[in-house]
Formats: sequence, C-alpha cells, structure tokens
Amino acid sequence: MESRLRQLRKELKLTQESLARQLGIGKSALSMIETGKASLSERNKNILVQGLNVNPDWLESGRGEMFNAPPDVRSFLNRDDNNMPLQSVPLYDLEGTDGFAALLEDSSGYKPVDYVRVPNMPRCDGAIYLVGDGMAPLLKSGDIVMYRCLTNLDDIFWGDMYLLSIDADDGEYVTVRYVRRSDRSGYLRLAGYNDMYDDKEVEVSRIRGIAFVKASIRMNSIL
Repeated sequence: MESRLRQLRKELKLTQESLARQLGIGKSALSMIETGKASLSERNKNILVQGLNVNPDWLESGRGEMFNAPPDVRSFLNRDDNNMPLQSVPLYDLEGTDGFAALLEDSSGYKPVDYVRVPNMPRCDGAIYLVGDGMAPLLKSGDIVMYRCLTNLDDIFWGDMYLLSIDADDGEYVTVRYVRRSDRSGYLRLAGYNDMYDDKEVEVSRIRGIAFVKASIRMNSIL
C-alpha cells in the first residue's frame, strides 16, 4: 500500500506537503508511510476514497483501476475539513480543568481562556500552554501547542510529535514528545528534541490520552 500511496500522489501531481496537509499529518509522517516505515490509518484511507474517488481495492491490493471516478483534485485541496481560514481554536488553561485526559475526552464542560486564530491552519480540536522543556529549543515551556484528538493508538504515525497524558505516581503527567515504536510489547518509546532528556519507555496502559500536535506558537518574552 505504501508504494501505491506514492504512486497515487505522483499521478495527481501533488507534493508531499499538499497531500499531508489534507490528510492532517506532517510531511515527515507521509514520507514514512511512503517508505513503508508507518501505516496508512483507516481514517486517511477513507479520506482518499471519499475525497479523490480512489478505488479501495486498488489501494489495499493493487487490483483494479486506481480511481472509481475521475478525481477532483482542486476540490480535494480546498476541503473545508482541513483548511479552515481563521478558524478559532479554543485555548485552555489546564489548571482550570480536571486534567488533559479529561479535556480530550470531553471539552464541552470547560471554558477556554481565549481563542487562537491563524489563517489556513489545519483543523485543531484545542490548544494548551506547554509545560516542561523536553522539546527545547524547538518548543519551550509557555509556548502554545495546538492539537487534534487521537481516539485510537493504532492511528499513531511513528516518529511524529504528540501531546500525551500519562498516569504517574503523583497524578497526571502531561508532555510533548516524539512517539516511536518500542521493542517491548505493550510499550511506547517517547523521545525529546533536547538531548538532555533521555528516551523513556512507557506502558501503553498508562496513557490516559493522546493528541497529535498540529501546530505551535513560540512565545518570546523581552525582559
């Protein structure tokens, strides 16, 4: 399937950036799928089938024609689902919630402290202020991270950046890390951008919530 995704993209004359944007993933994640290092999620299979009239049998096995009907690439690239000019992303203060896991499960009971508006930003479910410096200097404490909720760990794109809520001895631990495969069954490997922080393996059962990092805003202060 991975090579067929690349074949499809080339047939439609799409760049990795443009296709990744419409699938709601990063360019690096798409590259990993095309090279067989990650799998295409069911959600994104459906986006290709419904948005581009891709033949699901061809996508799965290579049998039959590539398309069930001629694709409308222009409409696909202008899909409102992933291209929402000036969408208002609710910004939450975790101190005013029952924790990040609870916020991911149902945000309707929490009042945002503000809204983030960025033209042509991929669709996001919310935003929070980052705590901790494990991703410094790429991200630092106080930066704003915008996320899209992930309901199934099978949809993880290995190597991409995620917000995680993890059960810790003293309560909930919220962090941003690159999520990678572990050689141990039932574990994930969390890696930081900062070499000062060692990779850490975490039991899947301890993950209370996870969200894909869609965008971030760097907060610089002048003393």
